[in-house]
Amino acid sequence: FLEAEAYDGPSLIIAYSPCIAHGFVMTRTYEEQKNAVLSGYWPIYRYDPDLTKEGKHPFIYETKDPKSDMIDFLMNEDRYSVLKRQFPEIADNLYKQAIEFKKNKHEFYKKFSQI
Repeated sequence: FLEAEAYDGPSLIIAYSPCIAHGFVMTRTYEEQKNAVLSGYWPIYRYDPDLTKEGKHPFIYETKDPKSDMIDFLMNEDRYSVLKRQFPEIADNLYKQAIEFKKNKHEFYKKFSQI
């Protein structure tokens, strides 16, 4: 927040912000946010155009390789577990596609931040 506020121009902060409709106890919001990052569901990155003035890459990718299973994260949220209960075959296929998409995006961001 401080970095975004210090930038001389428009800033945008995109955050993972669970709500009660996600289907878990809201006193666990911090844990859910942490699990989103550790599973690879939610990446953490920053973009600071001012870094180019210092000869640095403006895109900073802070996400590490996933440390937990994204399926466990998805099944902890009603919006995903309901799909599994109602349409198991379709859900499994969609989960596989989502996980593959997130893995590819993670690898892309890692490479992009090193250019």
